[in-house]
Amino acid sequence: MSERSFLFVLGSSRAGGNTETLARAAAEHLPEGATASWVNLTDLDVPSFVDLRHEGDGSYPAPEGDAADLLAATLAATDLVIASPLYWYSVSAPVKLYLDHWSAWMRVPGVDFRARMAGRRLWAISSVSNEDRHLADPLIGTLTNTATFMKMTFAGALIGYANRPGDILNDAETLTAAESFFLS
Repeated sequence: MSERSFLFVLGSSRAGGNTETLARAAAEHLPEGATASWVNLTDLDVPSFVDLRHEGDGSYPAPEGDAADLLAATLAATDLVIASPLYWYSVSAPVKLYLDHWSAWMRVPGVDFRARMAGRRLWAISSVSNEDRHLADPLIGTLTNTATFMKMTFAGALIGYANRPGDILNDAETLTAAESFFLS
């Protein structure tokens, strides 16, 4: 994959919320020649995750429906952008479910998910409702540890302050940072 392909994974329970607005602002400044695709996790019918690692041979069946489409989109991207508001100091429930399914995808025969994800970039975009952006450290830690485990590169986090709908548009510092976020 020589051309960069960004998959923006939206994990908010609010369509068009502050985190999505920030992600779209950053996406306007992708590296030259890069493509972007978007998936809103709340629009998908992805089943609950069931841990089968210690049953039978530990393998999982191939995903079906929206979960299969999500797997394909994930594997097609060179850069994964997790756009999740800070929910209880971590990623949102839809993002957590998405990451839980990575555990299954690593064990689907023939997919080689972990090996295929190695070397890709993982990014974080979030909005927090408190001016102390360090409250997002656990969210960043979750994604940093995920990248490390998957032998991916954690490429950075863009954290904005927004308490009420539309507030991100008042965070001039973060909107300015969004212009160069993906250029590093």
